[in-house]
Amino acid sequence: MITLGVERARALGLVPLVLTFDPHPAVVFRRGEPLVLTPLSRKVELACRLAPELAVVVEPFTLELAALSAAEFAERVLARALGARLVVVGSDFRFGRGRTGDLGELVALGQNLGFEASAAATAGDEQGPFSSTRARQAILAGNMAAAEEVLGRPHALTGRVIHGDGRGRRLAVPTANLGEIREVLPADGVYACLVDRLGADGRAVGLAPGVMNLGVRPTVRAGRSVEVHLFDLDQDLYGADLRVHVTARLRGEQRFSDLDALVVQIGRDIADARVLLADRRPDPNAAGAWY
Repeated sequence: MITLGVERARALGLVPLVLTFDPHPAVVFRRGEPLVLTPLSRKVELACRLAPELAVVVEPFTLELAALSAAEFAERVLARALGARLVVVGSDFRFGRGRTGDLGELVALGQNLGFEASAAATAGDEQGPFSSTRARQAILAGNMAAAEEVLGRPHALTGRVIHGDGRGRRLAVPTANLGEIREVLPADGVYACLVDRLGADGRAVGLAPGVMNLGVRPTVRAGRSVEVHLFDLDQDLYGADLRVHVTARLRGEQRFSDLDALVVQIGRDIADARVLLADRRPDPNAAGAWY
């Protein structure tokens, strides 16, 4: 939908804009916060990769905005605030108080307000349309290939490296323990991953491939954690912000008879992850990051 809007805006000599809302309506209506697939700043970054001239407009979603009728929304937001001349929406787009407005009403309103409106077909495959619900279900099940098919990239977790108990280093497999993660977590287990480091300006630089363990660490009874071992990298990462692109689930979490058995399995996990990640290359559009 965004790509179609950009192409048509270019053809008409218009500045392409993407309109999004924050926070999620469920938060405003106190229905609970939905599981986050992509934080707002990352959404903006990904959208702007589509075209250098693309502008992203973030409209605060408030009770006052939700109370606008479809006609009031079209006039105040689309026509007056944005000066829209072309509006491209999804095929199931609904708008206005009570979600009463649909594409037909948007087209009619646009004729009076000076903009053209159309819908883009929803992308999908033989299993159905791509949707945030479908992506979340795949992630929660640990099916990262299915999530990547829907998202067009691996699902990523962003967190800050915090101090752990140092057990990984004592086992000769140092790990970066991540806290402050906002995105939806996959099912507990061990995963192959690709890791970026985020700078103070939010720009990402690729660090290394690795393996991620997510769960309660039953062998050592150390409690729930998200920890990443990065291949062939020895850096002090405490306090760093990392983005972990989760590409494949290697196995579920399991309890081992002793630490020696755990270390042997970790070695197997690392070998398996290296094979799975061998053909992965940084996205040329990611300016030095993996994705």
